[in-house]
Amino acid sequence: MGRPVSEPELPPVLTGPHAPVNVAEFHALAKAKLTPMVYGYFSSGADDQQTLQDNEEGFRRLRFRPRVLIDVSNADMMTEVLGVKISFPLVVAPTAMQRMAHPEGELATARAVAKAGTVMGLSSWSTTALEDVEAEAPGSPKWFQLYVYKDREVTKQLVMRAEAAGYKAIALTVDTPRLGRREADIKNQFNLPPHLTMGNFAMLKQANMENDGGSGLAAYVASLIDRSLSWKDIQWLKSITKMPILAKGVVTAEDAVLAVENGCAGIIVSNHGARQLDGVISTIDALEEVVNAVQGKVPVFVDSGVRRGTDIVKALALGAKACLIGRPVVWGLSVAGEQGITYVLDMLKKEFELAMSLCGCVKVSDINRSMVIRDAFAPYDVRRTLPPSKA
Repeated sequence: MGRPVSEPELPPVLTGPHAPVNVAEFHALAKAKLTPMVYGYFSSGADDQQTLQDNEEGFRRLRFRPRVLIDVSNADMMTEVLGVKISFPLVVAPTAMQRMAHPEGELATARAVAKAGTVMGLSSWSTTALEDVEAEAPGSPKWFQLYVYKDREVTKQLVMRAEAAGYKAIALTVDTPRLGRREADIKNQFNLPPHLTMGNFAMLKQANMENDGGSGLAAYVASLIDRSLSWKDIQWLKSITKMPILAKGVVTAEDAVLAVENGCAGIIVSNHGARQLDGVISTIDALEEVVNAVQGKVPVFVDSGVRRGTDIVKALALGAKACLIGRPVVWGLSVAGEQGITYVLDMLKKEFELAMSLCGCVKVSDINRSMVIRDAFAPYDVRRTLPPSKA
């Protein structure tokens, strides 16, 4: 038998007294390392960035009501999403152009997410082809994020490639008929660095991404995305793939009902990381409305603003099946590649386990609506936020 493969040593940035201990510290390290253009692309929101701030503040407006004197010596964090068991209720959200953050980009992410035992979402604007990402972590569950393009044959080919490669679901972005106005990209004259490519679009002529008075990326995408996308297109997608379709970008009960009626297998409550319509409701504030609207018919997920393991517990208490994170993964990737992502995911998992235990939960299904209240220090009747008593 060969010698066991040892884990590589952690880079100095992840060891010693100055090692990051939370996502915010990873964010600071990533900001110092990335170029202003790349950092601006990953970090910024639309317009005045009100929603960017509110996505995180929304979680802070929730307070716990923990239960005590419960044996939590054997906490079980495992859960199931779309028939796949994962190590804890966190999925890695699709995030574009990850090779701008680190040379290994999506490949490093795939390895780290497989090691963590959860699902990776791959952006269709990945800087690595979807087949190469699957080959890097074969068999580990992955979702493919999709925009619908004017050329439906391009869209169809992407879907067919994802299905052939073994991806488990399509995360259809429904909130982006046009790109939001991201002022950091405008100021920085964002362009995909010349040594990188859009990995899933090798069959297309690379578009001119020169600045045109707005974001170069916006000009590129505007030439491809179909603004006429509507609910009827869900049926078309269902006709070309057996993969379940998740509607990513729903924040209202009305659209949640339509998503179910049109055959979506799940909903991701998302405002695109606050990069689309500024002033839109935070995702954690929209979550419960969507959960109540679907009445358990499909699972509901939530992204945007998750920065702590406590945030995951809060989201599950409001009815989410799992949370998705994007920027924290990019910060880990920027700081230390695969090891940085592993560190971030492990850190959030430990925070989640501690929060679960301190709330008196032994397993994920123990997390329930009675555990959180909103605006605990505001002058209002707390009873209005609790489920009706069965007594």
